[in-house]
Amino acid sequence: MLIMKRRAFLERIGSILAVLGLTEAEWLTLGNRYYQALAQPKPRKLALLIGINQYPQSPVLSGCLTDVELQKELLIHRFGFASADILTLTEEQASREFIEAACLDHLGNQAKADDTVVFHFSGYGTRVKLATFPETVENALIPFDVDTQNQLSVNYLLEQTLLLLLRSLPTNRVTTILDTSYYAPSTLQTPALKFRSRPESSVAKLALEELAFLKQQQTQNPALNNAMLLKATSTENQQAGELLFGNFSAGLFTYVLTQYLWETTPATTIQILLSHIRSSIYKLGSKQQPGLWTEKKNPQSGLIIDNFPLVSSDAEGVVIALNEDGKAVELWLGGLPLQVLEYYGVNSRLITPTGEQLIFKSHNGLTAKAQISNQDATTSLQVGQVVQEAVRVLPRNISLTVLLDSGLERIERVDATSAFATITRIVNITATEQKPDYIFGKLKNIPSRYGLFSLDGEVILNTAGETGEAVKVAVQRLTPKFSTLLAAKLWRLTENQVSSRLAVKATLEMVNNISPGVVMQQQTWRGFSGKSTTHKALTTPGTAIPTVPVGSTMQYRVENLSARPIYLMLVGLNNSRSAITFYPWEVSKLADTSDTKPHLREIVISPGQTLRLPENNATAGWTLPSPVFFCEHQLILSTSPFTETLAALGITKYPSSDQQPISPLVNALEVAQALLQDLHNASKIKVEITGTAADSYVLDVNNWASLNFSFQVVSTLQF
Repeated sequence: MLIMKRRAFLERIGSILAVLGLTEAEWLTLGNRYYQALAQPKPRKLALLIGINQYPQSPVLSGCLTDVELQKELLIHRFGFASADILTLTEEQASREFIEAACLDHLGNQAKADDTVVFHFSGYGTRVKLATFPETVENALIPFDVDTQNQLSVNYLLEQTLLLLLRSLPTNRVTTILDTSYYAPSTLQTPALKFRSRPESSVAKLALEELAFLKQQQTQNPALNNAMLLKATSTENQQAGELLFGNFSAGLFTYVLTQYLWETTPATTIQILLSHIRSSIYKLGSKQQPGLWTEKKNPQSGLIIDNFPLVSSDAEGVVIALNEDGKAVELWLGGLPLQVLEYYGVNSRLITPTGEQLIFKSHNGLTAKAQISNQDATTSLQVGQVVQEAVRVLPRNISLTVLLDSGLERIERVDATSAFATITRIVNITATEQKPDYIFGKLKNIPSRYGLFSLDGEVILNTAGETGEAVKVAVQRLTPKFSTLLAAKLWRLTENQVSSRLAVKATLEMVNNISPGVVMQQQTWRGFSGKSTTHKALTTPGTAIPTVPVGSTMQYRVENLSARPIYLMLVGLNNSRSAITFYPWEVSKLADTSDTKPHLREIVISPGQTLRLPENNATAGWTLPSPVFFCEHQLILSTSPFTETLAALGITKYPSSDQQPISPLVNALEVAQALLQDLHNASKIKVEITGTAADSYVLDVNNWASLNFSFQVVSTLQF
């Protein structure tokens, strides 16, 4: 059976060479280099990356080949994989037999103890019946050659077959990444988000050849190692989605995972990785949640470098090409957070380890063009050098992007377009070819009600209208909600935990008796010369995001470890519904004062000092309300006062009795714009091209830090 597999492997190679236009001699030359690289005595790093978009018998996917490129660039430039050690199988190359043969030849026959192995699959998954007694149903990956026979037999690759092949490798450093899902969507797909799962066939059973191959591997290759499996979903009813990001598509899970690994530090744990992925996907409009499987004890407390040994500095990207005169470069920017990449403006700056500053000019997907700042200097710039963010330029005219659901009738679409045209400074309608932030449509069970939906089709709380509501009335009713959601979009664009050069650390703690202790801790990475510290985040079973019980009293502890005083603001969003902020109320020292107008003051932390907030003489912390919700806070710190922000907060008239430290934010959009203006004023960058400062916010990483805290509030029974 193994000989037949190798024969099939070589026959497939021949057909692929013809497609690629390579001669056998050229292939042999490449093969010699490939095997010479694998023959190195030191521990090797091997990868097998698979992506399938063009399924012949299923709807076309768009992001699977991008996933392969994301992983390949990451493995080469961040983790030191040799390109010759990475085998990619895409489209028609990714047949079941070819995938299994590549596992045997590329991985099984080459991997040794202490080698690092990565397997990645992006494509469709499903459930399939096995021709066994009693009949069982298993998870399966759908290869390119489904190869159905009268709809009664399907040529799938079982998940358990794949895991058996990978777990039989003689090394414990095996990571499997599956950006797919197995159960058919319970709801209709939205135009903005494709799901990577196909319905289970009611009659078809697994091809006998795959079942025989599985039994052979069970007999010959017992599972030995503690391979780690990272899955795009953690429960059966979740769907692995791929999203259109500007002018390219990618799997939500793969993009967020890859982006975070570009910027991670050696001390980062698997638990923190999963928490970051979960909250990032949520902010992109999906409740998809990653899963982890391994037989290791306490796997989430393990370090990422146990499976992904780092060899280069954390980075936002890498130089992939130089032009002939060496004054312009091409960059791969897979390390920028997606929401930042989408709006990364002309004249943003990135810097190399050797000191060259690169001026960002444009980007097409993940590939960007830049020019060297000092055109007259001799450059030591080389392909493969990583680049880090120095200055972030963001346009001032950012708006919320809303997609009209395809289920709206023609007259409804006309009325909605007309209504949205009156609030273009806040919302723009997008075509299906562009990434939206939200979807405007009708509730499925009650078609005469309109509401706002996340990209995975879930209605945003408190956005559904009454039965019989007119479209234009619905848009007018939702206008305040649009302002709040746009505000959250703006302050998310300030996030720079990795690139900030300010040395700050912030800890979210529960300070009451329910379960006191650290919930999560964030710190800037490049602001510290020493190693990062890690803290366990509190999670409930089946979740990757920190959780806290309803009724908990919460407090932030912020440490200024820099040499400059820093100023602080806190804004947030609950369930994509209501904005909140920290109000730094000024307590009057005169007991008999007749001035009842509330006053706001700057919150400043001196160098080397720690501040707890909220805290005053009467109370410490704030209490989480009763409803269960997802809470997202943005803690923003600056080297200059938040003058504009405090002015915006002071516009709203609050009665003195409502002076709570954490309170609803009524004018969220005005406050978010003021925050960006304050960060722009703090940066004081001399922009070389006239007009940039007037049309954009220019933010220097030396002058601001923005840390995201996302957590789930649950009932005490769940905790």
